[in-house]
Amino acid sequence: MKLTNRTANILAGFMFLIMSVLMLFSIKGDALTMDEKSHLPAGYSYLTRQDMRINPEHPPLVKDLAGLPLLFIDGINFPAETKAWNESINGQWDFGWSLLFNSDNPADSMIFWGRIPMILVTLIAGFFVYKWTKELFGNTAAVLSAFLFAFSPTIIAHGKLVTTDVAAALGALIGLYYFTKALKDPTRKNTVYSGIALGIAECLKFSMILLFPLFILLSGLWWFAGGASRKTVLRLLFFVFFICFLVIGPVYLFHTWNYPPERQVSDSEYILSTYGSRFLADTVVWAADKPVIRAYGQYFLGVLMVSQRVAGGNTTYFMGEISKNGWLDYFPTVYLIKETVAFHLFSLIAFFYGIWFTASKMRGKFNLQLAKELVKNNFPILAILSFVGIYWFTSMAGNLNIGVRHLLPVIPLTIILAGAGAAAFIGSSASRAIVIGLLCFSQVVSVSAVYPSFIAYFNELAGGPSRGYLYAVDSNLDWGQDLKRLASWTDENNVDEIYVDYFGGADVKYYLGDKYRPWWGNRPESDLPNGSYLAVSATFLQGGRGYAKPGADIENGYYLWLNSYEPVAIIGHSIFVYRID
Repeated sequence: MKLTNRTANILAGFMFLIMSVLMLFSIKGDALTMDEKSHLPAGYSYLTRQDMRINPEHPPLVKDLAGLPLLFIDGINFPAETKAWNESINGQWDFGWSLLFNSDNPADSMIFWGRIPMILVTLIAGFFVYKWTKELFGNTAAVLSAFLFAFSPTIIAHGKLVTTDVAAALGALIGLYYFTKALKDPTRKNTVYSGIALGIAECLKFSMILLFPLFILLSGLWWFAGGASRKTVLRLLFFVFFICFLVIGPVYLFHTWNYPPERQVSDSEYILSTYGSRFLADTVVWAADKPVIRAYGQYFLGVLMVSQRVAGGNTTYFMGEISKNGWLDYFPTVYLIKETVAFHLFSLIAFFYGIWFTASKMRGKFNLQLAKELVKNNFPILAILSFVGIYWFTSMAGNLNIGVRHLLPVIPLTIILAGAGAAAFIGSSASRAIVIGLLCFSQVVSVSAVYPSFIAYFNELAGGPSRGYLYAVDSNLDWGQDLKRLASWTDENNVDEIYVDYFGGADVKYYLGDKYRPWWGNRPESDLPNGSYLAVSATFLQGGRGYAKPGADIENGYYLWLNSYEPVAIIGHSIFVYRID
């Protein structure tokens, strides 16, 4: 199947347009999700105060982009006198609540406009998926990859939110794209572009620190394959890393410009007081009040915070169990049931085609020279596979089971390979083109059916979004996005009072007003008046129904009593409403 450049560009542009419309029309109905409560207010504080005391665990660029539109909203009151800003150490959650819901600010407008730049970030990532696939595999593969990107439920769900996950995918894309170009053609221009791309990636998500060892590995492989001399690859690595930190420094210098040095020291000391390596922690604290160097101290503070959190884990529900330690099968399982069946079939086609292609090149023989040729001739593919492998390994080895969104950095790269495999499978066969067309159609139907609740997407293997809560919750299903829809439901059903146990970033009283009655999981059932309504977020509901993983000392079972009730409504697949009689 041959496509001209013009046709390919039009098709890709049309698909990205549809994606933009889906994201744009679904964000207005979504309430503030959990992480947005810290990211969006933090970004606004960075731009208006040049002070990064809030949310240093994540790099600033995404939050800056989200905060930009807020600068054009008149009358935003900054809660500078609150404890969350003045006294608390990284009081991100209280500060977010104060700025958005307790300072007489237009919260819904701030949330809506803060999300718009995130859509642009997602589209830029889509552009690089299309561009790189086109350069490597041609127009047909590029269009198929653009399609898989544009109709990925995970990318649509998280690409419209003020979070760092899709931005991390963009960082991985541009980092790998420009570094492989620089290795193959180490001109000054390519070297500078690669260093800038790596610097941007590091300012998007700290998980992109994996690019440093990966670039060293790829340089060694390129030298092994005879692509360049040892001196050339070492010089390239040095300048790419050097330029990267030239980018990081000014970015963090801006964000610490008005951050009092003594405050930065005390915050860093407290945050890293339990960090394992005292040498690393003390070095960051030492740098916190040094001119210029303190910018890098703040960057490495974030790096250490992330490594500390990955080791510590987070309490979550997974397939009947509750634990703060990770499950080895967590990410493979959520990936299997949260991505579309069609995408998995695309991936299998690419996998088997890759095996066949490699075997055909080897022709039953294997020697060092053939290995070098395979590496050199397929280096971008090897680079993609290396990052995907390393990222999967570190994700599964860690304890931070936060949802399929954590795998977003590898999804666009997998899409590139899936699109390439599908195009190769089609070849010039009309019947195979029909097979791929049917898979594409099934993907569109499966993803469109869940609109506007893209966060709650689960594929047919899991029984769809209505059964997703049985497998995993949190950002896989319930991140607080349906609170506004719950408020609409109470209005439509003339509910004057409702008890709510809500998981998410929004303020329940802001949307439900005097109807809201607070509830929490271990509160006795007898506290509920007869005939009252109870709304429970799926994350809390399953956390109170699941059983503690062996060895985990976690309160559990406190919502088992709700098993005797059928919900009268399920709001957007994530909030269960009961009438207690």
